[in-house]
Amino acid sequence: MIGYLVPLGLVLGLLFLSIRIVPEYQRGVVFFLGRFQAVKGPGLIIVVPGIQQMVRVDLRVITMDVPSQDVISRDNVTVRVNAVLYFRVVDPEKAVLQVEDYYAATSQLAQTTLRSVLGQHELDEMLAERDKLNADIQAILDVQTDAWGIKVTNVEIKHVDLDESMVRAIARQAEAERERRAKIIHAEGELQAAEKLRQAADIISTNPQALQLRYLQTMADMATQQATIVAFPMPMEFLRGVQGDRPDGR
Repeated sequence: MIGYLVPLGLVLGLLFLSIRIVPEYQRGVVFFLGRFQAVKGPGLIIVVPGIQQMVRVDLRVITMDVPSQDVISRDNVTVRVNAVLYFRVVDPEKAVLQVEDYYAATSQLAQTTLRSVLGQHELDEMLAERDKLNADIQAILDVQTDAWGIKVTNVEIKHVDLDESMVRAIARQAEAERERRAKIIHAEGELQAAEKLRQAADIISTNPQALQLRYLQTMADMATQQATIVAFPMPMEFLRGVQGDRPDGR
């Protein structure tokens, strides 16, 4: 009996050590004597110890913080920029065979790509066109990580930090821009007012009754005010009549 129990125990022990349970969100890359054999899972799989090896690969979306990078913009402004990267493994075989550590490789590639892309833009573009910059960085990373079986789903620039002198300069620029817009609006208002006055003068010049009504309105307004001097407007026709009665005819 002992002669039978010992081999049976060894077989059961080997079977117990060979059982692997792979969750739904993972895959197992199996090697047979050092050579790639298959990608297995999810569920229960058998891996013979000493002959086969298995590397687990997580298929869920990974969130990676890209460390702050010193970036010199195209207009020679130094800023510190950090971002967050979302990616996942879509090909476990490539993620294990083509790169030693796909997480570290993706992190380093994201840092260099962040500096390279932002260095081609001016500071105003970094502050105002983040969506476009995010899309550009995501497209470049997605192409370069495709050989590793990685899919970059999204890139978001979190912060663009400036030094105090640059913050003050931007504040002065914004104030000057507001003053410029205020002067333009004031000038446009003056132009519109002048145009309306010209139109009113044209109407009055062609309609003497309108001028008389304006005289009466002015006198009514002056009557409601406490003024020591009252000026009475004189029609231009009356002045022309008086000038016509002079002996010299002038």
